[in-house]
Amino acid sequence: MSAMCSLAQEDTLATSIKIKLPTITLNKKSVVNEIEIPMISKENIVTTPTIDIKADYWDTTVYNPYRNTITEYPLEITFNDSTYASPVAHKKVITSRYGWRRGRPHKGIDIDLVTGDSVVSILSGIVRFARYSRGHGKTVVVRHYNGLETTYAHLSHIGVKANDTLATGQYLGKGGNTGNSRGSHLHLVASYKGEYIHPDYLFNFDSSNSIRGKELWVTRKWTRPSSHSSKKLTKLSLYNTKESALASLEKIHKVYVVKRGDTLSRISRRNNTSIYSICLTNKIKKTSTLKIGQKLVLEL
Repeated sequence: MSAMCSLAQEDTLATSIKIKLPTITLNKKSVVNEIEIPMISKENIVTTPTIDIKADYWDTTVYNPYRNTITEYPLEITFNDSTYASPVAHKKVITSRYGWRRGRPHKGIDIDLVTGDSVVSILSGIVRFARYSRGHGKTVVVRHYNGLETTYAHLSHIGVKANDTLATGQYLGKGGNTGNSRGSHLHLVASYKGEYIHPDYLFNFDSSNSIRGKELWVTRKWTRPSSHSSKKLTKLSLYNTKESALASLEKIHKVYVVKRGDTLSRISRRNNTSIYSICLTNKIKKTSTLKIGQKLVLEL
């Protein structure tokens, strides 16, 4: 082979290699074929940095390894993709959202399914946790390459193991009703360094399967279930820059005057806030009797 190769340039900085193919005789005429292969220098090679998402707080036996960390707000989360894979193959029916529910925080979003339905990873990543977890039942946690973690809870079967690498849309288990569950459904949780995030802030759960932005800044409001109702989607205020996120931290207060027929539930629905928030701000209880003309401070 060496006898068939020649450098395209005489000096040592050749930019290509010419290879002469065996001579072919056609109609008593010799035809010499030659091909030229360009050379690529190391300086021109573009390398993609390897992200080691297992470097920090990688624990395959603990559901939340970030328990003792302190988080600074706002949180920056970036995405390379504009869409995600639906965790279920059928139309996504949301039965309960992130927020306050039955006097307790509901830290994820519930998607209806039938026991045995396949569940897939919404983004590529590595399985950090795949085992039974108290409350969540059979659970899989996937850490993605932007640091975000998604949890798939109440599964009837776990189809992966810790440290498995998953592609977007790859099977991880079957939906079910294990753990503290009132019926077959997928409990989907989004978290970043241990902080639970309202999934609707990051993902659009309609048929578009769209991610809400390439760069999203998350304020504390979107990590507090008490600021939301599990019965409906809170009005979205997306922040694509740190400056806009910081500017939003100034709380807006509204004085509401109680009218005839008002209840804490009705006031919370009409003003897009939670009963917990109203009680906390006004130092009253859920069982407190409201009086006509009473003034309540609402934190919006």
